[in-house]
Amino acid sequence: MPQLETQDLSVKAQKKLTNFFAHVSRASQRALLLDYDGTLAPFSEDRDRALPYPPVPALLDRIRTSTNTRLVVVTGRRAFDIDLLLGLKHIEIWGCHGLSRLRTDGTYELPNIDEEPLKRISEADEMLREEGLSDQLEFKPGATAIHWRGLEENASQIAHTVECIWSRLSSRKGLQLLRFDGGMEIRVAAGDKGDAVRTILSEMGHGAAVAYLGDDRTDEDAFAALQGYGLSILVHQAPRPTLADLWIRPPEGVLAFLNDWLTACGGNA
Repeated sequence: MPQLETQDLSVKAQKKLTNFFAHVSRASQRALLLDYDGTLAPFSEDRDRALPYPPVPALLDRIRTSTNTRLVVVTGRRAFDIDLLLGLKHIEIWGCHGLSRLRTDGTYELPNIDEEPLKRISEADEMLREEGLSDQLEFKPGATAIHWRGLEENASQIAHTVECIWSRLSSRKGLQLLRFDGGMEIRVAAGDKGDAVRTILSEMGHGAAVAYLGDDRTDEDAFAALQGYGLSILVHQAPRPTLADLWIRPPEGVLAFLNDWLTACGGNA
């Protein structure tokens, strides 16, 4: 039986989990897709210090090296940020909410983006800085993001400022205003976490065992894309409306799931 047996899981959810790991144990191809912040790592006001829960890197490395598992991190961060924070090499990373892709061989992929939307993103970034929000800004490929974690008392005002700047842009063609837990970003309207999942599914063989763990509202796109093809799990301290199949708490639920994955693949948990 899976280690992930907690009072938070219903009998129906437990059965689904047990059946899924039975499928994992038999599958010739497996893929484990994981969000980073809030899933593999606790949230941090200092994004550069958002290190993973201590057992996570070793568990992921064992899954990567001792099981036939395609290990993928799907994150709103820049792909190379995950490389540094996890301290692991040769992991596939989809960054910027699925816009970019860092392959296991180090190849980095970013779609061609029209110049006009990029100019408007730079325009928005400059206006946000003029509003005194430089310390909360993150400029990344195809987007400028504003973070308010640790500033929750000012979140409504910051969000209002972002919305006002969004409305003042000289053009919004090819752009979208994306909300995520702890912030917003103005980004190119191309590639989300659901697109990343669909690409991975298309590259996997029929009958592959696939799971996705995530906590953010942007992970709902991934949950939707995986429906009917694998197991989706919401990682959160409390349940909320979601398209995910199951709900678990971090970090205990995540660590138990990773150990169960190892066991199902024939590794030693």
